[in-house]
Amino acid sequence: MNQILKHAVTTLLRMILLLAGVSIISFLLVISSPIDPIDAYVGAESNVSQEQRENVAEYWGLNEPPVKRYFTWLSKLMQGDMGTSITYQKPVTQILGSRFLASVTLMAIAWLLSGLFGFLLGIMSGAMQGSLFDKCVKTFCFVISSTPTFWIALLMLMLFSIRLGWFPIGLSVPIGKLSSEVTLLERVHHLILPALTLSITGISSIALHTRQKIIDVLKSDYILFAKARGENKWTLIRRHGLRNIAIPAITLQFASFSELFGGSVLAENVFSYPGLGSAASAAGLKGDVPLLLGIALCSVLFVFVGNLSANLLYGILNPQIREGGTLL
Repeated sequence: MNQILKHAVTTLLRMILLLAGVSIISFLLVISSPIDPIDAYVGAESNVSQEQRENVAEYWGLNEPPVKRYFTWLSKLMQGDMGTSITYQKPVTQILGSRFLASVTLMAIAWLLSGLFGFLLGIMSGAMQGSLFDKCVKTFCFVISSTPTFWIALLMLMLFSIRLGWFPIGLSVPIGKLSSEVTLLERVHHLILPALTLSITGISSIALHTRQKIIDVLKSDYILFAKARGENKWTLIRRHGLRNIAIPAITLQFASFSELFGGSVLAENVFSYPGLGSAASAAGLKGDVPLLLGIALCSVLFVFVGNLSANLLYGILNPQIREGGTLL
């Protein structure tokens, strides 16, 4: 019980330090940006007077020293207030709440698809090492791993939306419909193409890693001994290989949370999908400090929970690596 409490406290402290560090670095990067938030707010070509610009700066607190602005934001955050977005003229918590579900749904589907297909392709490729299938999988993975996400997204958009017309060009719901009138099928239809794009970019790493692991397992002494007893290759993989390659694959898949979040920013912008990624781009272009800090904290929590989940799963999949006899 003491070990569990100690681990929980250590994890909480680590998360708080991480959030504090990311918020400070994000704030410094935003205020160092050449984008003037007042110009972004009123428009660079507008003819507002200097007095009106000063009024805007005073209203949003932009005329205060950076240190005071940061601690003002921090004190409000402690009270549950993440500030008001300059871009959307709404509370940051309200924007995060409406966008978070769309982004998490998109990333969860892409993460599951990339993990499942990458793992299966890796096993089959490794088991058939040197075959035509193995060469095709390796070539596909090498090409995809060196291809930018936004380029794949543009190709998918041009092929499946513009040329074939199978999927909508963008957005998460049909244009001109009220939110209450949108059906679940229409939402899924708009979600498929961005999710497929994100999943394709995540397949290569897990497939190549799993392929190499299964090759190593098949060359091990205990597999050679099992072969001598007459067991076939696929039975050996099912009985002795899956557990040995599952933990490295899970580690890699959970470690890809940060890449997944970064990829979703690009995919959401290409498909005009209203998630956290598109909100982050809009906030960055307008120097929207409260919204950017809110999204940065959300992304840190997302990645932190992913890594923590991986640590907990290790003990479930392989009891030999449990610490102190617990799952922690």
